[in-house]
Amino acid sequence: MTGSAQTSAHNANRTNGDLKNRENIVQYAKFWNKDHTKNTQADDVKRRDEYEGMVNGYYDGVTDLFEYGWGKNFHFCRFYKGEPFLQAIARHEHYLVSQMGIKADMKVLDVGAGVGGPAREIAVFTDANIIGINNNIFQVDRATKYTKDAGLSHKITYEKGDFMHMAEQFGENTFDAVYAIEATCHAPVCEGVYGEVYKVLKPGAIFGFYEWCMTDKYDKDNVDHQRIRHEIELGDAIAEIRTIARATEGLKAVGFEILRSEDLSTRDDALPWYYPLRGNLNDVQTVWDYLTMLRLTRVGRGFTHYACVAAEAAGLIPKGTTACGETLNIAAEALVVGGAAGVFTPMQLFICRKPL
Repeated sequence: MTGSAQTSAHNANRTNGDLKNRENIVQYAKFWNKDHTKNTQADDVKRRDEYEGMVNGYYDGVTDLFEYGWGKNFHFCRFYKGEPFLQAIARHEHYLVSQMGIKADMKVLDVGAGVGGPAREIAVFTDANIIGINNNIFQVDRATKYTKDAGLSHKITYEKGDFMHMAEQFGENTFDAVYAIEATCHAPVCEGVYGEVYKVLKPGAIFGFYEWCMTDKYDKDNVDHQRIRHEIELGDAIAEIRTIARATEGLKAVGFEILRSEDLSTRDDALPWYYPLRGNLNDVQTVWDYLTMLRLTRVGRGFTHYACVAAEAAGLIPKGTTACGETLNIAAEALVVGGAAGVFTPMQLFICRKPL
């Protein structure tokens, strides 16, 4: 489908100026069977082939829920004892770009920019000039608004685009650096997105990113591990979570030199990366974080669910939003179990270079 045809199809499903594709929200649940034992190879192929509609439907449905429950920076992070939640989130972003060597006035691409939370933080931290690519027009519009409100429109812009076709959009050898924070996991094939990053990077430039991966402890024949993987994929619109070995293979296949590869979740931290999802208020580190953590407890998530049911029935939110929200709860439980078992990580750090 051409870009103009995609836009026309998307516009047809909007109502009253709403940038959410309401049909995609309703369709998202149809990509999945909640019982992992009933998932078939054909289901996997369908999700990979139709990843664009699947991921867009998911984010049209859950973006408001993400912002309400987590904030505007849609990713996990490590935690130090006594560290406020938002400070930890920002530090995780700072750590990535500091390892990449991003400096003032560099032309940088943010792959999968969400509503722009990381881009705004990184632009202030580094004084770099950032372009965020996002295939979800609702999030692009929201990111643009938030960035304007923050007075950063001169440093950050956003473009709608498919990260499987970035060279067509930006041209080859364009960027001084490219980063991604828990976004490339949505690509149907890792070589596809890694290869596009390789093309748009200037020779000698750095690609740094946090990848969602199944770790070396993951056993593909273990039924419990299969369930964890499937429920994370279901609740986060991922066609297939790659193993660390598979992601490494994909980076090398497209030509990258891997300068550093580390699963940061294995660090000996006082609190695990998934602590906010455990719902234990005894874990909360500061008074100001109690409100955030209350929303993430089972009681808090239950309240949000029934509020969505009522709002959807009243026509205040698009049909299908509640169903998308239910998948978030499924994923939250699986993320905690997978993290505790050490079979899943949301912070496999890769620092890679495009050879000269």
